[in-house]
Amino acid sequence: MEELEQGLLMQPWAWLQLAEDSLLAKAYITKQGYALLVSDLQQVWHEQVDTSVVSQRAKELNKRLTAPPAAFLCHLDNLLCPLLKDTALPSGATFSCDRVAGALVLRVRSELSGLPFYWNFHCIPASPSLVSQHLIRPLMGMSLALQCHVRELATLIRMKDLEIQDYQESGATLSRGRLKTEPFEENAFLEQFMAEKLPEACSIGDGRPFVMNLQSLYVAVTKQVVQVGQKHQDTGDAPTSGSTSPQEADYQFLSQPEQPVSSAPSTTVPKKEPMDTLGPTQRPQLSKAKRKKPRGLFS
Repeated sequence: MEELEQGLLMQPWAWLQLAEDSLLAKAYITKQGYALLVSDLQQVWHEQVDTSVVSQRAKELNKRLTAPPAAFLCHLDNLLCPLLKDTALPSGATFSCDRVAGALVLRVRSELSGLPFYWNFHCIPASPSLVSQHLIRPLMGMSLALQCHVRELATLIRMKDLEIQDYQESGATLSRGRLKTEPFEENAFLEQFMAEKLPEACSIGDGRPFVMNLQSLYVAVTKQVVQVGQKHQDTGDAPTSGSTSPQEADYQFLSQPEQPVSSAPSTTVPKKEPMDTLGPTQRPQLSKAKRKKPRGLFS
């Protein structure tokens, strides 16, 4: 799996509210290009480009700016990171999206070296295999992991009940009656949960509950997928469909509180090369090839 694909897979989803559009999105940007995945829970769109596409699009949209592709990628990274982490955007930066012939165009407007900077992410419908890789299989893995988690907790509660029973048979009594509990009956608990809590628990809404509460688990599952793939690649074996069973997963996330969506996931994501490429001699400059006022797509 190449760096952009692997890096994108291990990114958590973020929730975006752009005008009237509620979207889930994830992105991974390096000096060699970027990969972006966007969904409105009805469709999924994707774009992955290299430096040649970045260079060509930058010329079309920003005729007054001259800079290497790595400089534009660095600026896009600085714009997208605050958006995806729900923090303050750089001054003057705006985002909007349009749907054009089945595709989704995410438009960015900001400033770079005092000049207007424009960028369009042209996202086309994602392939079924990509949707499976980033949504279906991780969600199935998360469901199995949570089921395993519930089983472990039920076993622990039953052991606690036996411990309490032993204390009671030895003559121990509660000093505070309000702490008394009934022995845990798993079937009765599940029936009550299905009748009373399930509707609220399954409220997907616009995807925000999934982003706010389950991204540590999502990243842990995708991390496991990448690790299994690397293991098979190192040994020369082809990965099998059952290679990501929850019994093999790292469940450290289950014993830790959920981190805010703005925090960085504690996983081994492919390390980006430093994006700061604007040195004293590389800052975007006004093109001096023509004296007349240039016109861009947004003039």
